[in-house]
Amino acid sequence: MMRKIRTIHTSRTLMFSELEKVMDYSIESSNFNEALSINVTGKKSNSGVEKTANYLKLLYGFDAKNPHFAAFKYFWQTSEHAEKPLFAFVYACKQDDLLSENLSVISETRIGEKVLIERLEENIEKLHPNQYSPNTRRSVAQNIASSFKQAGFVEGKVKNLRVQREITYPVACFAFLMAYLDGDRGDFIWNNRSVTTLMLSEFRLRELALECTKRDLMQYQFGGGVTAISFNNLLNKIGIDAI
Repeated sequence: MMRKIRTIHTSRTLMFSELEKVMDYSIESSNFNEALSINVTGKKSNSGVEKTANYLKLLYGFDAKNPHFAAFKYFWQTSEHAEKPLFAFVYACKQDDLLSENLSVISETRIGEKVLIERLEENIEKLHPNQYSPNTRRSVAQNIASSFKQAGFVEGKVKNLRVQREITYPVACFAFLMAYLDGDRGDFIWNNRSVTTLMLSEFRLRELALECTKRDLMQYQFGGGVTAISFNNLLNKIGIDAI
């Protein structure tokens, strides 16, 4: 039986502006459901409120008992505003199949070159043949491009130029932690979906891991071809049981 595609990109994008309003309203009390129900996103109709809440829940969950979301909430609270779209992007790629499946299209586009909507459409059709009509496939590709724009990997209203967003050590640490919470260890972390969203070389990932270690966000060692990564102190700060 064909696996159901997990995505909101048939109708929506990363929805960062709406997510930001929900997170900022609820971050201290964790009353995310209340924020969704009272229309903090400012939609103009009851239907709009309900649809927005449903799409946000599908993409972000808002379950404070979920270790991944608990980590997301922690980094949202402790990091700079400019980093928040990247936290959202890393988290969304873990949840949304169509978004993560098109990482390769963006990463394989050279810096400064145009990101072709047609290339996204081709990739969607290749991975999900005959699943979407041409019009829907076009809309999905445009939504995906918009999400990459919100994250800062594509820029320009018309040209859609590929750029490389600066990845700070907190963003890298969050991605590494997502991989760790998935059960990946050692070098497997570099190939985890959450980490590949950063679109960085392994050399740069290791540099950022060292920076995170200096900041006591993680424990990273590399020697003799063996990589060891753990998050004991950070897990305690977040309140996640050791994994």
